[in-house]
Amino acid sequence: MAAQWMITNRKPRGGELGPDEGPLTYWMCQAGGHAETLKKLMHWEQLTATQFTRELRRTVEEQFPALDDHQHEDERHVALFVHGFNTSALDALRRHQQIQRAIFDRPKLGTCILFSWPSDGSKVAYYPDRKDARASAEELAEVLALLYDYLADRQALAMRSGVKTCKAKTSIVAHSMGNYLVQKAMQAVWTRKNQPMLLSLVNQLVMVAADVDNDLFGSGELVDRSDGDAVANLTYRVTALYTGLDATLGLSAGFKHFGKRRLGRSGLDAQKPVPDNVWAADCTGMFRSAGVRDIHSAYFDVKRTQDLIVAILRGVDRGVIQARFSQVS
Repeated sequence: MAAQWMITNRKPRGGELGPDEGPLTYWMCQAGGHAETLKKLMHWEQLTATQFTRELRRTVEEQFPALDDHQHEDERHVALFVHGFNTSALDALRRHQQIQRAIFDRPKLGTCILFSWPSDGSKVAYYPDRKDARASAEELAEVLALLYDYLADRQALAMRSGVKTCKAKTSIVAHSMGNYLVQKAMQAVWTRKNQPMLLSLVNQLVMVAADVDNDLFGSGELVDRSDGDAVANLTYRVTALYTGLDATLGLSAGFKHFGKRRLGRSGLDAQKPVPDNVWAADCTGMFRSAGVRDIHSAYFDVKRTQDLIVAILRGVDRGVIQARFSQVS
C-alpha cells in the first residue's frame, strides 16, 4: 500500500489515538500497513503542518500526471475523508483504508487523507459526539484554511505565468455527522477568507448519509451568510447521497426531535430552493437490489455506490450520472 496520510485532533493515549480532544497533529506513514497495526502511533511519522503540505505536494508532483483541460475527468484528487459519529480511532483507520482502496486506488483517482476527530465510539453517545463534532470544526477549519491559502497562491502563480500549476483537484467525502463538522468548518473558513467568493476551495463535496438538516441549502441563490451558503460558495459541486432506508439517521431524527429531517434520510427539502451547484441522489434502489442491511455505511461497501462516488468525484455531469446509474433518482 502507498503512503497513508492522517490529520487528527484526537489526544494520544498509551501510544494510540484516544477518544478525547487534543491539539491538531499531522501524520504520514510511508510503509503503509493494516489498520490494526497502524493504530500504534509508533508506525507513523509526525510532521508539522508545513512538512505535511510539502510532502503531500511532492507526492502530487511525482505521482500525478499533468493533463490537458479536456481531460479534467481524469485529473486526480487530493481528498479529505471525514468520518461520522460512533467511530473509534481504529474504526476510522479501517474505513479510511477501505475508501482509499475501493474509491481512490482502484480507479486511480488519487490520494485520500483521513481527518480523525474524537468521536466517542458509542451508539448511546450521540449528544457527546455532536458536541465533539462542533468543537472539532475549528481544527478542520484550520486545515481548510491552509488549503485555501495554497490554492490562492497557485491560482495567482498561474495567472502570472499563463501555465497551469496544479495537477490535482481537491475534494471532501464526509460521512454521517462528519458532514456537520464540515458544515461548521466551511462557515468558519468562508467568514475568514472568502466573502465574497474568490475561488472554490473544494471541487467536489460528497455528503454521504449526512446527519444535518435537510434545509441546509434553503437560501437558494441568495447570499445570507448561512452555513449552507458558505458550503455552496466554497464548493464547485455538492452532492448529497441519501436513502429513506437509513435507520441510523432515523435514530438521529429521534434524538433531534426539534428542527428538520436529516438530509441523508430524506434528501433536500422539496419546499426550499437550492443553489444550482447542489443536488441529491436517492440510492434506495441500489441498496434494495444489493440486499444490504447496514445501510448507513453501505455507500462505501456496495460496488454500485462506490462507482457512483467515483463518477461524482470525477466531475461527470449529473444528467449523465443519472442516466448511467439508472437506480439513482
